[in-house]
Amino acid sequence: MPNTTLSSLPLAGVRVLDLSRVFAGPLCTMALGDLGAEIIKVEHPVRGDDTRDWGKRVGPTGTTYFNCANRNKRSITLDLQTKEGQEIARKLAAQCDVVVQNFKFGGVERLNLGYEQLRKIRPDIIYCSISGYDRSGPEAARPGYDLVMQGETGLMYMNGEPTQPPLKFGTSVVDMFTGMYATQAILAALYQRRGTGTGQHIEMALFDSGVMVSAFYGLESLLIGEDVPRCGNSHPSIVPYGVFEAQDGPLVLAVGNNAQFARFCTDVIGRPELATDERFRTNLGRSKHREALLPVINQELAARKRKDLLQGLSAANIPCGEVLGLHEALTSERAQQSGLIQHFGLPDGSQAHIMAPPYKLNGERPPVRRGPPQLGEATDEVLHAMLDLSEEDLAKLRDQGVI
Repeated sequence: MPNTTLSSLPLAGVRVLDLSRVFAGPLCTMALGDLGAEIIKVEHPVRGDDTRDWGKRVGPTGTTYFNCANRNKRSITLDLQTKEGQEIARKLAAQCDVVVQNFKFGGVERLNLGYEQLRKIRPDIIYCSISGYDRSGPEAARPGYDLVMQGETGLMYMNGEPTQPPLKFGTSVVDMFTGMYATQAILAALYQRRGTGTGQHIEMALFDSGVMVSAFYGLESLLIGEDVPRCGNSHPSIVPYGVFEAQDGPLVLAVGNNAQFARFCTDVIGRPELATDERFRTNLGRSKHREALLPVINQELAARKRKDLLQGLSAANIPCGEVLGLHEALTSERAQQSGLIQHFGLPDGSQAHIMAPPYKLNGERPPVRRGPPQLGEATDEVLHAMLDLSEEDLAKLRDQGVI
């Protein structure tokens, strides 16, 4: 376990009230927690976060889906439909630096937990709202779901094989990017507050983030005035770049520049004439004439064993790799040595997998200080410490179904 302590993490001392659920919001607050912030996750007393019912069950109240977005947090339960629950949440917000929420448009204001309502009791609050669409636009009230966004932003249409229908990405990329963009904005707001002493309202829309994911595909589509053809495992702009079949299995090949292509032709497949062919000498030419070039490359690679190709490509300093199954990748020596896959304890004493933060600070990966919390496990502790509620107060709230 790394020697990193909580006090040495960048966001130590920052407190976040997490009113979000499902994926984009929880990913944002988890990233803040990874960097040292204290995350208080508010959940419904009975059902908790929706994702506690998604994926595979892990322990009494966890699932694989919930666990992937909720490490380094404490869970408390509040029924925000009750006046008592709303008042408790407002008192907690008054002691927090950041609030993150993704209620349906207008819903959080009805709970008296909107930005304008909370900044009256905490003027320097940094408040992040995550919604499906622009909150000031005509579609503000539409619910936002990753799958719908992948369709409406063109991401599905650019994904998959050219001969097949549009294909969604394997994971919820719009949610994930929105969560990370929200984290960036919150960090910037925290930094700005140090100099100005003022908070602000950050608004994130899934649709906006989905458009950003289109990246160079999107700009190329605007330039040519039509959809960019789907390329499957190939690259729309770089050739050869993608998944190729060797004699005994697939490999990834990424020829990123003209010098690499010359070495690939000469040292790997023994076809130096391809590198000097005027059609293929530059990447722009190779991209334009890919239909003439790729069949030749495919034929040469299919005649060789994968191990030999990978050795030759590595010797020629050309990016390459195996195509591994997900389980194989996560249990590989590379993943284990990196410390990305760790474990946390369950109430029955057994252990479950957890992923660690993907970055290192001063050479050390921030530790998983807390495994994904059981539903409401910190309710009494948090409400007593922050609001000075007694055991009698907590018992009364529990009898009323507020917590």
